[in-house]
Amino acid sequence: MKLLVTGGAGYVGSVSAARMVEAGHEVVVVDDLSTGHADAVPDGARLVVGDIAELAGPLLADGFDGVLHCAAKSLVGESMQDPAKYWNGNVVTSLRLLEAMRDNATPRLVFSSTAAVYGEPEQVPITESASTRPTNTYGASKLAIDLAISSFSTAHGLGAVSLRYFNVAGAYGRYGERHTVETHLIPIVLQVASGQREQVQVYGDDWPTEDGTCVRDYIHVLDLAEAHLRAMERARGGEHQIYNLGNGLGFSVEQVIQTCREVTGHPIPAAVAPRRTGDPAVLVASSERAQQELGWKPDHPELSSMVRTAWEFLGATAEA
Repeated sequence: MKLLVTGGAGYVGSVSAARMVEAGHEVVVVDDLSTGHADAVPDGARLVVGDIAELAGPLLADGFDGVLHCAAKSLVGESMQDPAKYWNGNVVTSLRLLEAMRDNATPRLVFSSTAAVYGEPEQVPITESASTRPTNTYGASKLAIDLAISSFSTAHGLGAVSLRYFNVAGAYGRYGERHTVETHLIPIVLQVASGQREQVQVYGDDWPTEDGTCVRDYIHVLDLAEAHLRAMERARGGEHQIYNLGNGLGFSVEQVIQTCREVTGHPIPAAVAPRRTGDPAVLVASSERAQQELGWKPDHPELSSMVRTAWEFLGATAEA
């Protein structure tokens, strides 16, 4: 297939693009490089730099079999402080992309969504039938895109799949996590191990969990890329399928820190800080539907694998 990957110079996009090239697909990456990196675009893929909303039409006019839409603004805190940036950058951009797909009869779309659309869950693991009640603008913008995709699937026969997941971790060779503003736990902990930070903060140690720290769902970025690949093959005209992706178990903050200590051999000082408002004790997604319908399951579910590959990538990046 000939595939367009938006945000393919970013973390999830670059690994997904790499796997699609390895699977024999022709890949074009479009990215404005505001948070992505040109050297993260895989060999064998063509990079087009610029605004997706403006470029989608001219690019898709060349004839594509599908689009993997990974480009997004994704900082929860920022989304609450500057909501216009998220409604424009996520929703308006995605609408322009959908219009370009309609106008050029592009038949397949895989959307990198988020389990943040569910907000604070009534029960865990979270299934696709759970109520969608996002608690921040980022999650709300992703939900709005999902709703728009459903409309385009019904009206124009688009075959679409949305993948919802929480925390992505790990690296795949030279493709890994490089954020100017880092908000993800594993990279932050590894930055302590590498000397870039003095300590990691643990927001509360009195949660109703086994060790008192919050539990979150983590998925290896390579497993996530495989899901995107399977979803592209699974997309069917006139259908919008939604799948949650997760490990089904979850790992606590304390488990993450301890695993990072074991992998890096660094003591990694940690300090307990007050709970953050709005933090649920446990967030874990059920991927049962994805396993049944996509034939997908995480091949790298071990936390140690995620930490080890992320640590190796961090070391390689520092040496480069």
